[in-house]
Amino acid sequence: MSTEFTGIQSTIRPISDLSALSGAQKADGGETGGVFADIFQTAIDNVKSTDKEMVEAQYLLATGQLDNPAEATIAATKATAAVELLIQLRNKALDAYGELNRISL
Repeated sequence: MSTEFTGIQSTIRPISDLSALSGAQKADGGETGGVFADIFQTAIDNVKSTDKEMVEAQYLLATGQLDNPAEATIAATKATAAVELLIQLRNKALDAYGELNRISL
């Protein structure tokens, strides 16, 4: 089941489709960090884009150019959710790293 939420300018898509986050090489032949790096980069890009939308909506609201004030609230909520997702991803990655360090070989 694919659910998409649309907002002011962009669409937030679930990160469940890992096939879109291609494997271990960039188009220019350089190595990347793999799927984990792609997931983090996607989350970072999502934070940047939702923050940009929030700032734009706040500007439009402040200058009286925004017809529906609820759009500013929606943009702020999307930006907050994107930041919280990125923080949770970071926390889980740090927890996994800590667990890997505790493994004795």
